[in-house]
Amino acid sequence: MKHTVTVARFGRAVSLRSALTVLLFVPLAAFAQAKPEVANATQAAKRAWKSAPAEKQALWLQQREALTHINLVDDTQRQVVIARGTLEEYHAHPTTALLGDTKTMFCVWNIGHGGHAGPMARSDDSGLTWKRIDDILPPNYVNFRNCPSIYRITDPQGKERLWVFAAFTATDKQVINAIPDRLQGWMPRIVSENDGKAWREVAPLSPKPDKTFANVMTFSSIVRLKDGGTLGLYHRGAQGKDANLQVLQSITQDGGFTWSAPAMVCDGTKLDGKDPCEPYVFRSPDGDELCCLMRENKRSGTSLVMFSRDEGQTWSAPVDSPWGLTGDRHHGVRLPDGRLVIVFRNTSPNAKDKGGFIAWVGTYDDIKLCRPGQYRISLLRTFKDGFYPGLHLLPDGTLVATTYTTYRKDDSGCSIVSVRFKMNEIDALAAKDSK
Repeated sequence: MKHTVTVARFGRAVSLRSALTVLLFVPLAAFAQAKPEVANATQAAKRAWKSAPAEKQALWLQQREALTHINLVDDTQRQVVIARGTLEEYHAHPTTALLGDTKTMFCVWNIGHGGHAGPMARSDDSGLTWKRIDDILPPNYVNFRNCPSIYRITDPQGKERLWVFAAFTATDKQVINAIPDRLQGWMPRIVSENDGKAWREVAPLSPKPDKTFANVMTFSSIVRLKDGGTLGLYHRGAQGKDANLQVLQSITQDGGFTWSAPAMVCDGTKLDGKDPCEPYVFRSPDGDELCCLMRENKRSGTSLVMFSRDEGQTWSAPVDSPWGLTGDRHHGVRLPDGRLVIVFRNTSPNAKDKGGFIAWVGTYDDIKLCRPGQYRISLLRTFKDGFYPGLHLLPDGTLVATTYTTYRKDDSGCSIVSVRFKMNEIDALAAKDSK
């Protein structure tokens, strides 16, 4: 049977194939979360503000007021709907990858909050229109669970591949496609060696029953190392009675096929009142330092940040990030003028932004020195849940930020939506507001 979804932009519609016909038979309860993450984050931010000492509140207010706040949430001409949510399909947790041609873009996501993989879409025009390509993926891919993440990884010889990792493979009632003798374990993955034209499954990093790569979420970011390897960061729950989270790293030297034994880089069990997760790692402008932003899951205040001057061999103790960067699942790019644009789900205490999907604009030194930054841009609102992102910078200066959101008030489920903007537009809006 052939199903269609609609991708809308500037009033146009494109019919897309959907291979997930099995979803029509999955109960709606499997898609929705009892209490959406956005509601959780909003309530936690209020608690963080109320419980903060007066000097901390004063610092947060000073940083909030130092930022210029720009609101784009009502500018629907900037928005592209990649997959529209329905009663049967609750689309969530997208990540994206852009090929070197700067035109071919891929988006993967799961069905339901932390649910199963299956959807993949491809754009050949830098994210303006999209085509679902679920039907070319390996049959066991729909059994991958929780936040599939897509990356371009280049091996030391220069060969580039596309990889999709997920948290674990489904068991028991979670299984969507009961394939005999299917691969199972932690961090299952698929790979394409021809720019996404064909895909094959590779054994999980921890084939069942090995739990070496047990995790809450697979690699939430990667970074290329100076020696040609690639470092990936992820988080897991602590072992034993302590429920705190831990951030770990692993390195591949062969383009993604084999990975080093995980090493602890931030242990939440040793942090007083802090719980690190969802690490986002990127390189400093001078190339000599790695910076890692982390969601702080106890919602005690701001996000966390740590640094490495030796390519991830050692990391500094985590400290509070600037107020304006407080959020979940950060992802960013560096502009030609040196500024950073980092998108995330907003969790800042006492925020006044108009939408929950935020782009922070500032410099690397702003993060390093805990300065406010320049802008907070509201990109999208939600009527229920949303806001794990991807972000790409195109040659013409267009930034394409992709997330999930309950797009309209009467929508039953979350949609995958991207927002397009340029920094010269933001600078002009800010200059106009200042007058």
